[in-house]
Amino acid sequence: MAVTLPRLDRRRALQSAAAGLVALGLLLWWLLATGGGPSPSGRVTFATGVSTGVYDTYGRMLKRDLARDLPDVDVRLEQTRGSPDNVERLARGEATFAIAATDAVAAYQGKGAGRLRACARLYDDYMQLVVPRGSSVRSARDLKHLRVGVGDDGSGVQLITRALIKAAGLDFDRDIRAERVGIDTMPKMLRQGKLDAFFWSGGLPTSAVRTLARAYPIRLVQLGDLTGPLYRQGGVTRYYRAATVPADAYEEIREPEAVKTIAVPNILVTTDRVDPDLAEGVTRTVIENRDRIGAKVHAAQKVDLRTAVFTDPLALHKGAARYYRSVKP
Repeated sequence: MAVTLPRLDRRRALQSAAAGLVALGLLLWWLLATGGGPSPSGRVTFATGVSTGVYDTYGRMLKRDLARDLPDVDVRLEQTRGSPDNVERLARGEATFAIAATDAVAAYQGKGAGRLRACARLYDDYMQLVVPRGSSVRSARDLKHLRVGVGDDGSGVQLITRALIKAAGLDFDRDIRAERVGIDTMPKMLRQGKLDAFFWSGGLPTSAVRTLARAYPIRLVQLGDLTGPLYRQGGVTRYYRAATVPADAYEEIREPEAVKTIAVPNILVTTDRVDPDLAEGVTRTVIENRDRIGAKVHAAQKVDLRTAVFTDPLALHKGAARYYRSVKP
């Protein structure tokens, strides 16, 4: 015998069913909005930098965290010459993610790198002019006719060094004896007397500079007197800011002191070809593992959720933007 529900019970049943459908719809919307689909998978290439630089150390630390957070993603690290090299690899499709300084990104944008996108602003690189402790060099203006390590061709170090040499009133090709070598070579050459000075741009502290200071007396030369002439050059120099290397950045330097210099921000760069779920996952790992990475790479302690979205000259990748929206208070 059929059972007829009272009118009130039927109404409640219909209301309950409708509420269930609404809840299901909201759940599906939430999953889609927060990247609740399949976990990202596949192989990605992460372009870092020279073997003794902060980029490479940061990349190795980040790889460990990505292996935990994105277990189906196979991260391959590639050592490079630095920021300009990294940007070119991204633009050619030879890298999936890379760290690059904003001046190098801006310099390359005019070459058709319109598909580049950012995941996060990371930390600042500090320009460091290193000389033997007894050197008479007190400014980059004193480098005329000296043997100066300027970074590899295609490196971010050389990009900034060229601007600084110009700001010092010197000609890069005629007034200094430029040795186009990187941080993996310059400290040894300085110690052997094959260099009078070298430039380095990196997070603080840079392990290669610390290692050199333990074995050989060095000091850092101020670059603060070049700030005005540097900014007047225009172009990518707008991404530089006046900064100070704190006295405790290199305790290995005898009688350390604060040194005025310039700094440039680094950003984590990818392209618009990268899957939004992957970009979101990588961004989350970068932000949420700041303290763990920072215990080894001190510069990474500067990564901050409040400033990570300021990635000029690049727009945020839509996957990264989705992450920031999800954690916005």
